[in-house]
Amino acid sequence: MSSLDEREVGMAPAPGSSSAAVGVGAVGAALDPVAGVAAMQDEVNIRREGPESDLEEPPKKRAKVPEEESGKLEERLYSVLCCTVCRDLPKASVYQCTNGHLMCAGCFIHLLADARLKEEQATCPNCRCEISKNLCCRNLAVENAVSELPTECTFCLKQFPRSSLERHQKEECQDRVTQCKYKRIGCPWQGPYHELPAHEGECSHPTKTGTELMGILGEMDQNHRRDMQLYNSIFSLLCYEKIGFTEVQFRPYRTDDFITRLYYETSRFTVLNQTWVLKARVNDSERNPNLSCKRTLSFQLILKSKVNSALECSFLLLKGPYDDVRIKPVINHHSFSNDTNETEYVPLPISDSVECNKLLAAKNINLRLFIFQVQK
Repeated sequence: MSSLDEREVGMAPAPGSSSAAVGVGAVGAALDPVAGVAAMQDEVNIRREGPESDLEEPPKKRAKVPEEESGKLEERLYSVLCCTVCRDLPKASVYQCTNGHLMCAGCFIHLLADARLKEEQATCPNCRCEISKNLCCRNLAVENAVSELPTECTFCLKQFPRSSLERHQKEECQDRVTQCKYKRIGCPWQGPYHELPAHEGECSHPTKTGTELMGILGEMDQNHRRDMQLYNSIFSLLCYEKIGFTEVQFRPYRTDDFITRLYYETSRFTVLNQTWVLKARVNDSERNPNLSCKRTLSFQLILKSKVNSALECSFLLLKGPYDDVRIKPVINHHSFSNDTNETEYVPLPISDSVECNKLLAAKNINLRLFIFQVQK
């Protein structure tokens, strides 16, 4: 046997090899050296190129997304996570209807308040399904997703996650607007935080004379005096012999007019051995308060029991123990008798229309009433 034949026989596969075709090629090589070499090369090529190869192809590299397309991802998320009413990203709680449409807390409360004013069932603006505080729930996943979306600082114009933007703008941003520490003595300077040390080093107000500062201090004393007057009045009322308070619940009703109007009324309650009722109205009984962006509540106190002599009282309404509405204490006075048993409607001292919508959106309005009987 020639040396070529020996080399070809030595290339035969071991027993149990997965390819029987190579073994056939080796036998052919022993009979015909030239044909054997060609046959083996063909068989090897078939193994490499055949569809049933055991070798796995390397994974394809992920195609790079152009920066322009990746930048549009945030815009697409904005359109997906925004409120269906105002089309803006929610800043706090996110509510969803039974079909999953999202509403920010402000729009959700506004929809409920509008429905109360129009005596209608509140519905989702997208699918028209019924919405209420019992039917809708918060979407915590959307709230967390929105908090991680980037937004621009209004001062330095840098991008930050929404969850950390407030802290950045209040405490960290070097371009945030700040005031001079000598503002209390009249310095009007306002500017970026990084310029504050230089200004305070050159501020002329610390060197002003006492005469120059007297006018500024007089205005400060006047504002402080107004604040203290309210607190002193409350403390004086707490010294009265007859003091009564109770939790009151305003329930919504409708007038019997052709165009009904919404009003609130409490059930009768007893304070200081007298029977009372509270009534409230929206925007002073405006014809279409649902068309107005500014909304207010006013109330009146009514004495239902008969009295032998005039009953001079001071009273005020505060928020209930389980409500989050903000009400400033305002003291009202009235002398009750059998002829003048109703007070005038006085404004409920809430801060803005948002707080009013919170009250209107609730099933009932729960407040706390204090009555102080003035001693003669």
